[in-house]
Amino acid sequence: MSNFYQTLESSFTDNLVGDALRLADGLVWSYQDLYLRVEQYAQVLVTHGLQPGNRLVVQVEKSAENLALYLACLKVGGVYVPLNTAYTQSEVDYFINDARPSIFVGQSERSDVATFTMDEFGHGTLFDKIAECVAGESCVTVSRQPDDMAAILYTSGTTGRSKGAMLSHANLASNANSLSDCWGWQKDDVLLHALPIFHVHGLFIASHCALLNATPMIFLPKFDAAQVMGFLPKATVLMGVPTFYTRLLQQPELTPENVANIRVFICGSAPLTEQTFTAWADATGHWILERYGMSETIINTSNPLVGERVAGTVGFALPGQEYRVADVDGVPVSTGDIGTIEVRGPNVFQGYWQMPEKTAEEIRDDGFFITGDLGTQDAKGRLSIVGRAKDLVISGGYNVYPKEIEGFIDKIPGVSESAVIGVPHADFGEAVVAVIVPTGDEVDVETIQSHLADTLARFKQPKIAVNVDALPRNTMGKVQKNVLRELYEGLFSRN
Repeated sequence: MSNFYQTLESSFTDNLVGDALRLADGLVWSYQDLYLRVEQYAQVLVTHGLQPGNRLVVQVEKSAENLALYLACLKVGGVYVPLNTAYTQSEVDYFINDARPSIFVGQSERSDVATFTMDEFGHGTLFDKIAECVAGESCVTVSRQPDDMAAILYTSGTTGRSKGAMLSHANLASNANSLSDCWGWQKDDVLLHALPIFHVHGLFIASHCALLNATPMIFLPKFDAAQVMGFLPKATVLMGVPTFYTRLLQQPELTPENVANIRVFICGSAPLTEQTFTAWADATGHWILERYGMSETIINTSNPLVGERVAGTVGFALPGQEYRVADVDGVPVSTGDIGTIEVRGPNVFQGYWQMPEKTAEEIRDDGFFITGDLGTQDAKGRLSIVGRAKDLVISGGYNVYPKEIEGFIDKIPGVSESAVIGVPHADFGEAVVAVIVPTGDEVDVETIQSHLADTLARFKQPKIAVNVDALPRNTMGKVQKNVLRELYEGLFSRN
């Protein structure tokens, strides 16, 4: 069969009476409820023309209905393409044109593609179509080959053009099984899920562990520190980004007693600082388990569930996977030396959608994917990430690519040129800063934000603008962003 949904469905049917989703408003979906809703949405998708291999682009708020829609897409052999809900209309236009979906599900209608609507409660024209389903009729789970696409995750490129990482059913299955084993998933585990599900972290890493084992998720629409604190005593696992942990540390109720039921705290999507790692241990008695992943590979490495978790490291390769720290030719560097992290295994994506040249550039002939991250390996095989070769900024767990933002800022009246960097921020991990060379009077951040409001998602917009006479450059004329990062690394500690 090789359809990853078939594996999940087998788990569901073994525990139909068990809780699947415990919602913030007190409502509970059993696995029977989830299974039936998946069947209904599968009927709707097939009836309205979604064929195996067709893309389903979805930009809606997190809800139980949204999760069921994702599973229904897998079931019928479609390719699920989730989009960040913060993306603007012009950004979504690009994704629609590139993915060429058969169906789009969003909060409003579009004229260029068959559209259904879904609001933050899961209601809308898609939900209304359930009434047309044939009661008691089961929709066939479509057979898929292991390398058939299951999802496309868009990740912006340094050129500003977003790349669609093609993930197969085998990619999803291998990672879900590896994580379930490595993190010791138990039948009585309860996952506190406050992550978005348009992102690999919330949709695949977190959800799949619970669904694969048919265990409950406390399914919150978003992260709210006070709300999460209230649910922590009812959970056994929390997965989050560093921002979750920095904000929870500010809650006076965070004590060892309030987290006594938690089996493991897991963190990823952005670097966790040693300060947060230590402060969390001091406040709770728990050492956060940090891991390393990305859209193209889901998860690559993890600190151990049992054993030492070292601050500032992301652990060891998952079983069946491998990594190397290499030079530009893919030759491993010496232990302790800095090089580019390359990974290989059944988790590595199939390539970039409609970008065969880019795929060939980033996946070597021996199967290693060049991540673009810089790291070091210690004598025990433990990996540490020390930087990013592509100037990627990760703010609040979301990827921000400077080149895209600079292209828009440079068009603002009064801006001669710009350089966008990420600098340390206690809450977001990194914050976006625009370094501006003005043509005359200084250009403030409010002016920049007003020009970008309808063009770029809020998380991509600069939080501070710094005006300078000239950008630092090397002898080849390239802007030295490392110099700018060093110069402004304490910018937010001074505010």
